[in-house]
Amino acid sequence: MLSFDRQLATPAPQTCPRGGSVLGWPLLILMATAFLVVSPFFVLGNPSGHDFEFHVNSWMEVLQQWHQGILYPRWAAWAHYGYGEARFVFYPPASWMLGAALGALLPWQAAPGAYVWLALTLSGCSMFVLARRWLERRDALFAAVLYAANPYYIVIVYWRSAFAELLAGALLPLLLLYVLRAEDEGGKAVFPLSVIVAAAWLTNAPAAVMVSYSLALLAVVVALVRRSPRVLVWGSVAVVAGLGLAAFYVFPAAYEERWVNIAEVLSPGVRPQDNFLFAVISDPDHNRFNLLVSLVASAEVVVLVGAGVLLRGRGLHRADRDAKNPGEESAFHWALSAWAVAAMLLMFSMTFLAWQYLPELRFVQLPWRWLLCLNVAVALYVPMVWRRWVPRLLICVLMLGMIVVVWNRVQAPWWDTAADIREMQDDIHDGQGYEGTGEYVPAGADPYEIKQDAARVSLESDGSAPIQVRQWDPESKFLTAHAAAPGKLVLRLFNYPAWRVEVNGRMVATETREVTGQMMIPVGAGENRVRITFTRTWDRTLGTIISALAALLVMALFVLKKFLWERAPAGVPLAP
Repeated sequence: MLSFDRQLATPAPQTCPRGGSVLGWPLLILMATAFLVVSPFFVLGNPSGHDFEFHVNSWMEVLQQWHQGILYPRWAAWAHYGYGEARFVFYPPASWMLGAALGALLPWQAAPGAYVWLALTLSGCSMFVLARRWLERRDALFAAVLYAANPYYIVIVYWRSAFAELLAGALLPLLLLYVLRAEDEGGKAVFPLSVIVAAAWLTNAPAAVMVSYSLALLAVVVALVRRSPRVLVWGSVAVVAGLGLAAFYVFPAAYEERWVNIAEVLSPGVRPQDNFLFAVISDPDHNRFNLLVSLVASAEVVVLVGAGVLLRGRGLHRADRDAKNPGEESAFHWALSAWAVAAMLLMFSMTFLAWQYLPELRFVQLPWRWLLCLNVAVALYVPMVWRRWVPRLLICVLMLGMIVVVWNRVQAPWWDTAADIREMQDDIHDGQGYEGTGEYVPAGADPYEIKQDAARVSLESDGSAPIQVRQWDPESKFLTAHAAAPGKLVLRLFNYPAWRVEVNGRMVATETREVTGQMMIPVGAGENRVRITFTRTWDRTLGTIISALAALLVMALFVLKKFLWERAPAGVPLAP
C-alpha cells in the first residue's frame, strides 16, 4: 500500500508538449477496441435503440435519392408513409451521408456496425492525439482505448442508437487540444477550432450546442490562467467562422423551423427537467431508461471525483511549477477540471434555471448528454492519477460491471435481425414508406390523422376525374387531371412552403387541408397539367453564400498560418 501511495504521489511526466503519430500500433489497437465493442452484432444482430429506425431509414432514403441524382436531399419523401417531411433540412447531414455511403458499400445489415466501428475508432484517435501531448505513449494509448469504449458510448451504441451523437464525440478531445494551443499559436489555432465548430453543427445539433458552451468555458479558463485575453478573441473568431462554414445547413434550419412543428423536440419526456439524473415522470419506460443511464453516469462521476480528490491530495497540480511550460500545464489542469465540473453539475436538477435561461441550452434536451464531455476528463484523469495498471484495470472493471448490471437488472437492449433490416428496405423500395418524426412535418399538420392507404392524388369533390401520375420523385412530381368542373386535387403530400406548383405552366397558390396538412391544388375544368417542384428557397441560397465567404476567410487564415506564422523568425510576435 505504501508503494502505491508513493506511486500516486509521483506526478505524470510534465515535459514540453510532445507529439506522436496515431498510425501504427496505436491505430491497430484502437481499431481492435472498436471491433470488440461491436462484436456482439455478429451474434445477436443490430441493437435497435431509440433512434435506430430513424437513422437507418434516413440512410436508405438518402442512398435512394443519390441514385436519382439528388446529391443533397432536403425532403424525406417516404417519411409518414409517403406524405414526407423536411427531415434533411433540419437534421445535420454528416451522419446520414456517412450512413448512406456505408450502405452503398456494404449490406444494410452490416452498415450500422461499420458506422459504430468507424466512429469509435475516430474517437480513440482524437483522444490519443490529445493525451499524447501530456502523457507517455502507452498512457496516452490507454486513455484513447478508455475513451473509445467508455460506458456512455456503450449506452449510445446498445440502447440509444444515437449515431450522430456518437460521431460528434470524436470532436471533443480536439476541441480541448486546440483551445489550449490558442495562446501559444494565436491565429494558427483559429483554423482547426473553426473546423471543429463547423463539424459539430454538421454532425449533431445538441452536441454543437455543448461544443459552443464548452469552447466558451474552456477559453475563459485558459484566458484567466494564462492571463491572456487574446484566447477569448481567437475563440470568438473560431465560433463565428465555424458557424459561417456550416451556414448552408444552420441558416435554413434556423429560418425554416417556423414552418414545422419544431416545438415537439421539447415535448414531455424529452425536456431537460424530465431527464436529469434519477428524474421520475409518469412514463415507466422513460423512468427505466433514465435509471439505466443515471447509474452509468454515477459510476463515471464516482471515478472522476475520486481522481479529483487524489489529484488535489497528492499535489499533481503543484507539479506544474516544475514543468518546462508551466503555463500550459496549469491551463490544462484547470480547463479540464472546470469542464468536468460543469458537465457533472448540468446533469443534476440543481441547474434547472441554467437550462431554462441560457440561450439554446434547452435544445440539448437530455442533461445526461453532457457525459460526452465528462468522458474526456475521465479518460485523461484515470491514467494520470492511477499510474499502475492494476488500479486502472479495477476501474475499468467497475465501469464495465455497471454496464452488466443495468443490462441484466434494469433494461436489456433490443435487437433487429437481418429480416427486420430487409423489411425496412422493402418498405422504401415498394413505396410503403415508414413512420416519420413529428417535429419535421409542416406546422399545423397532424401526422397521426393521415390515412396510410390514401391515393397519391384524388379529387376533393364528389365527382371523379381521370388522373395520371407520370412522375413522383422526392423533389419533382408531374401529373395530369381532366376535370369536368373546377375543383381541388388532394395529394398524399404534406404542404411545405418550399413546394412550388404550376398548373398548365402557370404558378398557382396551394391550400392546406385542415388537420392532415395535405397539399390541395385548385384546378379548372378540362385538362390540367400539374408540376410540383421542391424549390431552393432564399434562405438556403443565403446560407450557401455565407458558407462560401466563411470558407474563403478560413482559407485565408490557413494561408497566413503557412506563410506568416510558420515562416516568422523566432521570437517575433505576430498575434495580437
